[in-house]
Amino acid sequence: MTTENLVNVRNLSVDFRAGTAVSHAVKGVSFTIARGETVALVGESGSGKTVSALSILRLLNYPAASHPGGEIYFAGRNLLAASEAEMREIRGRRISIIFQEPMTSLNPLHTIERQVSEILQIHRGLDEKAARVRTLELLEKVGIREPEKRLSAYPHQLSGGQRQRVMIALALANEPDLLIADEPTTALDVTIQAQILALLESLQRELGMAMLLITHDLGIVRKMADRVYVMKSGEVVENGPAERVFTEPSHAYTRHLLNAEPKGKAIPEDPSAPVVLETKDLKIWFPIKRGLLRKTVDHIKAVDGISLTLRAGQTLGVVGESGSGKTTLGLAILRLIQSDGPIVYMGQRIDGLKGKEMRPLRRDMQIVFQDPYGSLSPRLSVSQIIEEGLTILTPELGADERRARVGQALTEVGLDPQAQDRYPHEFSGGQRQRIAIARAMVLEPKLVMLDEPTSALDMSVQAQIVDLLRDLQRKRGLAYMFISHDLKVVRALSNHVIVLRNGKVVEEGPADQIFEQPQTAYTKALLAAALNLEVAHATAVAT
Repeated sequence: MTTENLVNVRNLSVDFRAGTAVSHAVKGVSFTIARGETVALVGESGSGKTVSALSILRLLNYPAASHPGGEIYFAGRNLLAASEAEMREIRGRRISIIFQEPMTSLNPLHTIERQVSEILQIHRGLDEKAARVRTLELLEKVGIREPEKRLSAYPHQLSGGQRQRVMIALALANEPDLLIADEPTTALDVTIQAQILALLESLQRELGMAMLLITHDLGIVRKMADRVYVMKSGEVVENGPAERVFTEPSHAYTRHLLNAEPKGKAIPEDPSAPVVLETKDLKIWFPIKRGLLRKTVDHIKAVDGISLTLRAGQTLGVVGESGSGKTTLGLAILRLIQSDGPIVYMGQRIDGLKGKEMRPLRRDMQIVFQDPYGSLSPRLSVSQIIEEGLTILTPELGADERRARVGQALTEVGLDPQAQDRYPHEFSGGQRQRIAIARAMVLEPKLVMLDEPTSALDMSVQAQIVDLLRDLQRKRGLAYMFISHDLKVVRALSNHVIVLRNGKVVEEGPADQIFEQPQTAYTKALLAAALNLEVAHATAVAT
């Protein structure tokens, strides 16, 4: 690595204007990136890290966004003074970016070949044949198996890990000098995270490029970054070599971030507690039909013979990679998709019940989804969102009583009951997830399915949500089915764990046993990746 600074950001400020109101998102931020160096911007949501990074490429929503002060030098050129034509030449060719969610970053209407080759044709002037050859090279380099078969695929036909690899291929197509990686692994399983990080490290060494890493995952930062800048409320509060920041943090906020991982252990389970839910040899097979007559030629065995028992006050952790059957299992248990095999809820077999027959049980069986941005309607107020279940399932309640219950539910999840007339966009991500939890809890359920409820949240907010879920479970004796790929969160909340792979249980047992004495190679690989152990070992075992 040389000491020459490829990027030099000096006293950068960013304002956003909405009508007459002005928000100061970034306030006098300075940082540098040397050639071949990895620099991390870390901080919680709203700290200004992504806004600072997007300013380098001038990708903010102008003219609502403005830069009242500061300079951004890239290879000696002040980008804030560059023309739009100059920026078009730099974007994608000399500076590339990988966004957090590849499904929204890739064009759903274009094939993978078209999206990658378009960059090569625009920036390098390659003809269609040469662009196709280079696209195949790139897909192979980023680890896409059988790339020839993927050229005609659309984004929705790829897994999350494959989509992120395509995004990396897009970003590296022109061998840029700087790669900006904005939360590149947040939505991925732990073993896929390990593979993507190892891939980025390998490609960085091969191409000699600099990397600006934006993330709230401090485990990734410690493994990847040479230097770290910690941001809070639009300002840099601490910076330095990564190892020094982690071992000797000087600022209270940095220490807060380092101590923000979910802690504590699950509430001890009572083996004599009543059984809330049981399944035996549960199967969900999706037929594969081909030919003119659409004959069934095979099945996708999403869930293939799973038996489980869940008691009141217990948390069952369900872990495994994408496609392992975790969410499908949960949806079948809640009778939201069809399945084969007995599902017994509170002593009553429910797998054969129709829609109207299931309705009286709906208030007892609730769900909290992964993404509070997508699960809350932006057109409804918080009050309307939370009381919707009450309106449908308890029609005997009057408007005043429903409003009182909504206020009580908000208080229980740590929100101001006076906020119920506001809308979801007026809340932070953590607050929105609390609203989603309040929507489930207002019906006083006995069973709650938690589908990745913390994966989209900052580490400190994750810890708060885990504490909240434990408190609610302690007060109400709730049974949780907790689906997650974040094993640190699973360990903090679960009594019992089942590990799924390809629709089958490969290991199950008490949480302490699974985490401290895993028996299968697959479970060991998940733990190695989750706990930031040797990535190469985790990847090799998992694959």
